[in-house]
Amino acid sequence: MNQSLFVALDGPKGTGKTTLLESVTKMLRADNRKVIRLCERKRDPFRAETMALVNQFVRNPNRDLELGVCQRLADSRAWISQHVLPKQPPGSIILIDRWYPSDAAFRRLVPFAQILRLNLDRQVRVPDLHVGVVTAPEISWARAAARTRGLSSTVMHELDEHEACTEAFERAAADHDWVVCRNEGTLEEATLQVVSEIREVLRSGKNL
Repeated sequence: MNQSLFVALDGPKGTGKTTLLESVTKMLRADNRKVIRLCERKRDPFRAETMALVNQFVRNPNRDLELGVCQRLADSRAWISQHVLPKQPPGSIILIDRWYPSDAAFRRLVPFAQILRLNLDRQVRVPDLHVGVVTAPEISWARAAARTRGLSSTVMHELDEHEACTEAFERAAADHDWVVCRNEGTLEEATLQVVSEIREVLRSGKNL
């Protein structure tokens, strides 16, 4: 494998993506794989401006503002695709915490098909493997409530909103054939599923 393998973990809040990503990283490194962990939010150079627009949307929800958020996020991913991803070591496995599939959960007014086109038109890198991490909404809601930071969402505050996000993401996952990891059992089970999917892509050479 000379090129990097790009794997995105996406999904609603509280489904355990970050914890799973850490566990997957540990297992892959035990295989002597070179693993790079990235977080879209932390690599976004325009994050402050985008969040200012998100806050406007929270105060005045409308389609134009949400579309503006989607466009800004796509621009940021294009920047990451051009300036961050190519700098990762050849042959590495890049695991990113959130990428454009997560918009399927959080955008309420702009259809995901339009969001996908925004990203592709900007040459945002398409992951070699999309992993959608999901749980029943009441499970992820309870997990988030138990965290010190809570749900930590700017746009969602009620269980019914979270349920709608989960349903929207699962529809998109089915429509686009993303690998779905139902992270409702043990961390070890979810980790093994994701690592097995990554190993299969590596064996098949789909990313080359």
